[in-house]
Amino acid sequence: MNQTSVLQSDVAGRVAALRAQIAQVEGASPADSAPPAPEVDVVELPGTLGRLLPGGGLARRQVTELSDCPALAADLVAKISAAGGYVAVVGWVELSLAHVAEEGDLSKVVAVPDPGARPWDITCVLLEGMDLVIHHGAANTLSPTKARPVMAKLRGGNAALVTVGPHLPGTAVKVSGEVTTYRGIGRGTGRIKGIDIAVGVRTKSGQPQQGTLTLGTTRRLELA
Repeated sequence: MNQTSVLQSDVAGRVAALRAQIAQVEGASPADSAPPAPEVDVVELPGTLGRLLPGGGLARRQVTELSDCPALAADLVAKISAAGGYVAVVGWVELSLAHVAEEGDLSKVVAVPDPGARPWDITCVLLEGMDLVIHHGAANTLSPTKARPVMAKLRGGNAALVTVGPHLPGTAVKVSGEVTTYRGIGRGTGRIKGIDIAVGVRTKSGQPQQGTLTLGTTRRLELA
């Protein structure tokens, strides 16, 4: 046996000894130790939407599909940025961030209204450093070939990906939103002070969940 073989054997022995010591400290032997069950890792959301979503928020490293409801998307951005999370919005020119300015933190929001001819390339870059990335685009289904690099970036990062329009294979959760009530508008006067959004959540394995999300002023009972 030459000197190189002796050194390699010695290093391998030390690594095995360290692994055995770590297993003993954790209360398990090297032979029967098993990895702990993975916990649900989410970008937490307060209120109604958090109660409807599995784990209380948007799952990191997974895709959530959202219907084209700008008010609901803006509320997601506001709530997550207000809690200190970093959010990116790609390809949504019409999305107003006025609600985010009032309820969230615009300094933690990156907006790319026109991502150019290859919008998914921009999204892939943003997945590496954000907590939430919202990708808005045409309603179509990405082929497995086009979806593969996106999913690889998503799983290698820490962000939750929300798609509005495009569908990615393997999407775990679908969220629908529809504004049902506007408050604050009188007979030709006033401004919108509050809205209600009917929200539905569907998962592959769970029962559909439904609820109402209220933004702004709440409904008040008034005496005639």
